[in-house]
Amino acid sequence: MGINFDLNDLQAFRAVVELGSFRKAAEAVSISQPALSRRIEKLEEALGVRLFERTTRSVTLTTVGRVFAPSAEQLLDDLDVALLGIRDVSSSRLGHVTIACVPSVAYYFLPGAIASYHRRFPRIRVKLLDSSANEVLGAVISGEADFGVSFMGSQEPEVEFKLLLQERFVAACRRDHPLARKKRVTWNELYEHDYVSVDKTSGNRLLLDQALSSVAPRAPSVCETRHVTTLLGLIEAGLGVAAVPSMAMPGRDHPILTSVPLVEPVVKRRVGIVRRRGRPLTPAAQEFHKTILDMRRSGVASNDASGETSAPARQTGRKTAL
Repeated sequence: MGINFDLNDLQAFRAVVELGSFRKAAEAVSISQPALSRRIEKLEEALGVRLFERTTRSVTLTTVGRVFAPSAEQLLDDLDVALLGIRDVSSSRLGHVTIACVPSVAYYFLPGAIASYHRRFPRIRVKLLDSSANEVLGAVISGEADFGVSFMGSQEPEVEFKLLLQERFVAACRRDHPLARKKRVTWNELYEHDYVSVDKTSGNRLLLDQALSSVAPRAPSVCETRHVTTLLGLIEAGLGVAAVPSMAMPGRDHPILTSVPLVEPVVKRRVGIVRRRGRPLTPAAQEFHKTILDMRRSGVASNDASGETSAPARQTGRKTAL
């Protein structure tokens, strides 16, 4: 005896899971709430189990429902993959995509990509995991994220790394700081002043420690933190200077903060898309991946005369950090 449910019933189930509401799910799949309830009841009768616990105030998955949800999602994704190339299903499907990214990318680059993506696919929900570089890699390798955007991963055998841009580290300081009057600053000059830094859990710290093995600060940092956004706040408060990725700086019209290129040596980092090797993207994730690449090709970031890649955040006034 066959199981008597169809694609519409699975889509109704996924809509309720993702939106947590029968009313919102009915609106999302463009049917009445009673009709959506009938689809869920039909699916539960076919499976012989209850998938949801329903009260007047909430809808939650049962234990069996939680087990079934990933399988239902995979079935619908596999169907979308099968239909790709036959017709455009992405613009009409209700789904989700999960992106892991370092905070600077989440703050400066992805908002524009998400806005563009949402205009094209308004029914697909985007989830951002803004985490450290190591956590981004972990989310991609474990499958928690469809793909990631980070500056680490090019050496990992389980990961494919596609370069998006390259940027250099700069000295961030207040406009009234002595370093602000210089055209360039050496690392030794930077460390002659009070400075703040990221701690050893930061991927940026690992990159800098490797690149600056021959440069020794004259004294420990005044303060350590995990994120560059916090560093910028400390600099703005007058605690010192710091080395930060160039895309982390606010726009040139910022009234307090400015930056100066760091030299001897010039330290750069490569930011790219990281994917688990051999794992195909879902249609929703593939479209988001394409959106990011299209934005990069269309000049959202451009190379400056020094050969680094500059970012629009330096013109818009947004702060970014890792």
